[in-house]
Amino acid sequence: QVQLVESGGASVQAGGSLRLSCAVSGYKPSRLCMGWFRQTPGKEREGVVAIASDGTTRYADSVKGRFTVSKDNAKNILYLQMNSLRPEDTAMYYCAADPVITYCGLHYGQFPYWGQGTQVTVSS
Repeated sequence: QVQLVESGGASVQAGGSLRLSCAVSGYKPSRLCMGWFRQTPGKEREGVVAIASDGTTRYADSVKGRFTVSKDNAKNILYLQMNSLRPEDTAMYYCAADPVITYCGLHYGQFPYWGQGTQVTVSS
């Protein structure tokens, strides 16, 4: 059983930066496909970035060049560094994991394990 706990969400002004963390237990993150997703009320959960066990990443076009995903396999933590934040980045951000590594993509239906979410609010 994979357990995920996000932290780091906050309220920031546009142009600012945040780093989200996702603590992983029950499985080694180096062997997982992991992803960051976000959701606003009334909208479908959106894939932000996925990172495969070999480090291959897939970013949503809306965050390319601004967000960076990384894993600290020694600490079992997944990070999401978010720079140049925009009001449209405002959402609940979720960490997700999939131990069945056949494809590591951005669709939320692939991921069976989810954290509880952390809120990011960007004001203009």
